[in-house]
Amino acid sequence: MRCMPLHTEFLPEPLPREPLRLVADWLAEATRARSQPNANAMVLATVDAHGAPSARVVLCKDIRPDAGYITFFTNYLSRKGSELAANARAAVVMHWDVLRRQVRLEGRVTPTTAAESDSYFASRPWQSRIGAWASEQSAPIASRAELLRATDAAARRFGAPSPATSDDAAPDPGVVIARPPHWGGYHLWVSAVELWVEGAARLHDRARWTCTLEPDGGGFRASGWSATRLQP
Repeated sequence: MRCMPLHTEFLPEPLPREPLRLVADWLAEATRARSQPNANAMVLATVDAHGAPSARVVLCKDIRPDAGYITFFTNYLSRKGSELAANARAAVVMHWDVLRRQVRLEGRVTPTTAAESDSYFASRPWQSRIGAWASEQSAPIASRAELLRATDAAARRFGAPSPATSDDAAPDPGVVIARPPHWGGYHLWVSAVELWVEGAARLHDRARWTCTLEPDGGGFRASGWSATRLQP
């Protein structure tokens, strides 16, 4: 029987004073490794006004260690958008199985500026921009056919071919598809970070950082990071 090679990576000693730079480095390494289709995929957990939790996968589109936040985008009228409107706190998990690493982040959430949302929306494939207009994300729908009709209608609105009948590689039709007012981004201002590295005999290496978030303009500023190692 073939044995797995011994994994000997450990977290830095001493632990860095501020953890988000290491998170950014890990994400960049996972992206370069191309060991999974979406290295920036993360599970986003939110709670509703009654404290009931829910989780789903979104994509981390930016990480700013100096500012102290990560960014993701979605439909503001979706379940996650409604829950963040009721309770603007969230947690995320990024796990890279091949690299044997995991990141957990917790913090406060604020919407991105309209300019940030416009900029990212314009960078998306034209099919996705049409889809953002066609789908009332998380709302019930009677059938798949109804969704395709809504997609066709959204495409006609902008004078574009329908993504429902176009190849994914179809060229951009060159029409202006503005960002829907119900679609945009969020910043997760990080107040807690936990890093995990797989260890032999399940003696994993874990550490947790926490800080205080102080209001700063439209966002927050991290103050007083503290770090501690945790048992696996």
